[in-house]
Amino acid sequence: MDERRIYLCIDLKSFYASVECAERGLDPFHINLVVADPARGKGAITLAATPAIKRYGVKSRGRLFEIPDTIEYIIAPPRMQLYMEYSARIYGILLQFIAAEDIHVYSIDEAFLDITPYLHLYHLNAAALAKQITNAIFEQTSITATVGIGTNLFLAKVALDITAKHSKTHIGMLDEALFRQTLWHHQPLQDFWMIGNGSVERLHQLGIHDLYDLAHYPQEPLYQTFGINARYLIDHAWGIEPTTIQQIKNYVPKANSISNSQILFRDYSYEDAKLILKEMVDVNVLSLCEKELVTNHISLMIGYSRKEKKHAHASRKLTNYTGSCKTLTAAFLRLYHQITDPDLPIRQIAITFGNVKKEQFAQYSLFADEQSVEQERLLQQTLVHIRRRYGKNAVLKGMNALDASTQKYRNETIGGHKAF
Repeated sequence: MDERRIYLCIDLKSFYASVECAERGLDPFHINLVVADPARGKGAITLAATPAIKRYGVKSRGRLFEIPDTIEYIIAPPRMQLYMEYSARIYGILLQFIAAEDIHVYSIDEAFLDITPYLHLYHLNAAALAKQITNAIFEQTSITATVGIGTNLFLAKVALDITAKHSKTHIGMLDEALFRQTLWHHQPLQDFWMIGNGSVERLHQLGIHDLYDLAHYPQEPLYQTFGINARYLIDHAWGIEPTTIQQIKNYVPKANSISNSQILFRDYSYEDAKLILKEMVDVNVLSLCEKELVTNHISLMIGYSRKEKKHAHASRKLTNYTGSCKTLTAAFLRLYHQITDPDLPIRQIAITFGNVKKEQFAQYSLFADEQSVEQERLLQQTLVHIRRRYGKNAVLKGMNALDASTQKYRNETIGGHKAF
């Protein structure tokens, strides 16, 4: 492994639950605790569960009602701002060992590190450096971390997800040869990074049940089934991943978008869901304004309750690039009226502004009142300034006071969960 790059993939074990235990002075390996919002009833999602309660079969992302009554446990309401603060502290600890350009933050509780030049600097092997980093994290935050070590990013992630689970040191290590020797016949395929249920179903239809089968399967039918994604599947089946952290940091997407989605607390009628849609467009427009962006493409998804009907989805290209709330709200309402069944209860809404570009690309319609458009833009800039200084609920619209509104509540959340 010495002649190639060496990566760490560090995961903060049961992160939200571990933070709640750290705040209470408890040991997550001995205390039954789940992070969930009890105000949402027994159907509330368990965002995280301690290793102790997982031994009873309780899973993260389950529901409270699925936890057996025979288990005594603590319910900790989510505090997303606190978790973000812990994550920032831990990133600061990583910076004590590794430069920022060699760290890729993958999620709030996971990061990749290119440690290749640091092994010589610290006169340590990969496992010893990983142990020093995880010890520092635990000493300063009481959070336990697990680590995957690999000769590329894929192997580091697989070592974390599969190999480290069976290690007493919470560290797993893979190179290409060891990967093929120990994991080529591993099942289920869903355990491997970036292989989802849909891909597994199509692989099974081809008679492929493990990565050995995939590595030795004729490539032409794989490309016919998966298109360009077949290249990634084939590479990963052999334990190959050429992408580096530097390439990830240098990547510039050809197109950008701003999205917003909600899973509603109850079934919404056609009219009430229309209110939620207008609120969501309003939020996205302020995001455009804050970032000095405009869009010329919109997308809408409507999810019905209890799978009474397949989700409705449509997108439209607009005539001009715009950041106007009036224009975009009108466009989304037209799309909503076209695709939504007015007789079915609605439980999910998602919107996207696509092809976002800098404001200088904005174009006025031949029939637009330029003075009115400019006044609206100045109003949006004022709202952004007030919200930034005094909070998102400092200025609300009349529609936000209606019973069906969710915006005031969502302004106090992060990712749909309570911030504090």
